[in-house]
Amino acid sequence: MNYLLKYAKTTAFVAGILSVWAFAPWYTISAAVLAFAVLMWLLLEAKTRKNLFLTAYAFGFAHFAFGLSWVGNALLIEPEKFGWLYPIVLIAAGAFFGLFFALPAVLIPQKRKNWQKWLFFCAMVVVFEWIRSFIFTGFPWNLIGYTLAFSDEMIQIAAWGGSYLLSLVALLVYTVGGVWFARPVKKNLLYCMAFVGLVVGGVWSVGYLRIRNFTMDEGNIVVRIVQPSIPQKMKWDSQIAEDNFRDYLELSRANFQTKPDLIVWGETASPFRLDDDEKHLAEAVEIIPQGSYLIAGMITYRERNGWFVPHNSMVIIDDKGEIVDYYHKSHLVPFGEYIPFREYLPDFIKPVANAIGTFGRGNGPKKIVLDGLMSLGGVICYEIIFPHEVVNQEARPDFLVNLTNDGWYGNSAGPYQHWAATKMRAVEEGIEIIRAANNGISGVIDVLGRDKNIMPLNHKGFLDVRLDKPLGYKNVYSRFGNGVILTFCLILVFLGVIKVERE
Repeated sequence: MNYLLKYAKTTAFVAGILSVWAFAPWYTISAAVLAFAVLMWLLLEAKTRKNLFLTAYAFGFAHFAFGLSWVGNALLIEPEKFGWLYPIVLIAAGAFFGLFFALPAVLIPQKRKNWQKWLFFCAMVVVFEWIRSFIFTGFPWNLIGYTLAFSDEMIQIAAWGGSYLLSLVALLVYTVGGVWFARPVKKNLLYCMAFVGLVVGGVWSVGYLRIRNFTMDEGNIVVRIVQPSIPQKMKWDSQIAEDNFRDYLELSRANFQTKPDLIVWGETASPFRLDDDEKHLAEAVEIIPQGSYLIAGMITYRERNGWFVPHNSMVIIDDKGEIVDYYHKSHLVPFGEYIPFREYLPDFIKPVANAIGTFGRGNGPKKIVLDGLMSLGGVICYEIIFPHEVVNQEARPDFLVNLTNDGWYGNSAGPYQHWAATKMRAVEEGIEIIRAANNGISGVIDVLGRDKNIMPLNHKGFLDVRLDKPLGYKNVYSRFGNGVILTFCLILVFLGVIKVERE
């Protein structure tokens, strides 16, 4: 133990790497328990604020640099242009996001009991997770609570407190062993074991009872989800754009057992602008049954200040070829769909920046009504990772349609972690989510976050799924958002700060 303390920052770095295995697709919870307990122990043993900061920063750097390593796969689609950025992206991810562990650690109050420091640190990490969801447009990827997304029972509390409540529960359980490491006496071990048993047992029991007693009625709406699994290198190849379009058409019309009310294609599925291309629009209309609709992702253009600006859009087309409505992506991917502070970039990076599109922003979540059928909300790819931002709460839709393309990331953890985030939005909002990927994981997730039907990564095909009737009411989290859990975190912060007299 003294050896690990002597090399605290190295120990923390290794623990940060280990913590990555707790997320999808591995869900190795023992890795989380060990990694976060070691971090907590190191922080309790740290003698100065400098050591607190550097120890937690080493953990956070490794946690994010290795945890986001799959992002680099997107750079290898065109390695001759972007491959050299691979190590820079990973180092930058670790360097910036590592602060979201380091800053809560450096704020830990000194001369307080270990249990107070523990409560304070856990609550502050969750607060900083929330800050991570909006600072510099936000990136709430792999919130700690997502390590529990393998269990339908454990994630049900998100209906009341969202993913941040789940993060707090997970972090308290994972780190409590560090409190015992700092003072390994029998009494403390019993306290820690009792705490873990009560919390895990209580959360699981609440989830089990919610699922068991939840009543959902099957509806009449049938959705066909199409996943052609086109390799990203081929997706925008002008020579085979027609073939890619034909794949969508053939999968959309194949083997109807029940007439679908909706046919859903993924993000930027159509290489052609169906709102301005009569030939390809006519071909698309042929696969739409009477009274049904096609939802397709594509690049559209809108005029702004005399310029036509591209948008990453969802387009809804009826069986007569009329464009019923649009949804334009509003939460864009930094360094993917736009470059922050482009004008201030150094000269050596500008050729790379100029190769990245500058997309226009939509106006945020909206409700789209399909006459005589249903209402839906659109969410495109990256937008699904933002808690409490996927639904227009003033005009709540019956269902969410999430179009995505995880083909950028190959056979990596990224598509599985994206699916886990989608599950959490379903539980939080109490809304069924239809997810269509060009390649990735496509399917339907019910209002309890359960996988209803799935097409796995790299699978080419379609799914016909009958949707449930919408709940017709809001969950507690959907109604109040993050206010409840953030208030509770601040109470824990207060308990960590107040002076407690020694007995």
